[in-house]
Amino acid sequence: MNVVKRLYDWVLSWSESKWGVLALFLIAFAESSFFPVPPDVLLIALCIGATKRSFYFAAICLLGSILGAVGGYGLGYFLWQTPSGEHTAIADFFFNHVFSEESFNQVAELYNKYNFWVIFTAGFTPLPYKIFTITGGLFHIDFIMFLIASIISRGLRFFLFAALIWKFGGPIKVFIDKYFNILAIAFTLLLIGSFVLVGYLV
Repeated sequence: MNVVKRLYDWVLSWSESKWGVLALFLIAFAESSFFPVPPDVLLIALCIGATKRSFYFAAICLLGSILGAVGGYGLGYFLWQTPSGEHTAIADFFFNHVFSEESFNQVAELYNKYNFWVIFTAGFTPLPYKIFTITGGLFHIDFIMFLIASIISRGLRFFLFAALIWKFGGPIKVFIDKYFNILAIAFTLLLIGSFVLVGYLV
């Protein structure tokens, strides 16, 4: 936990640097495949520091995250297994240092049932997005569907932060920090429920 806290503080420190936007892009990219700290930390800080540019920061964050998701998908698709089906050294590294093999297998089972909604939920909520991008590639989830779900979910997440800060300024940060997990899960459930309801009515 101390390592994660130091990483969190390091990410936040970029908000005071002239390279803050580049750092936001790179962290958003890395978080989609291996980095443990979400880019929201830096996104919120940058938005608070320059409220009028909030949507610009959100767009940079989204671009980095989507390109990172594509990278994670490619990692799972091309580099996770040998032709004989054995784990590569890259897979072993991830299982030892990034996430557990048990979590990885659980996500694989979810993909078999829910496809689009799995990547959408992972992209919007605090779930570890990196597991879902890599498993998406490994199990050859339809790439277009994967990309659309990622863009929608990550876009909603980052632009929601930007809109809140653009509208309410710095004080909203305390609210976001305190209730983000609950709000994200509730929003996702409501959104999925609305699509299910439409499916029954149409």
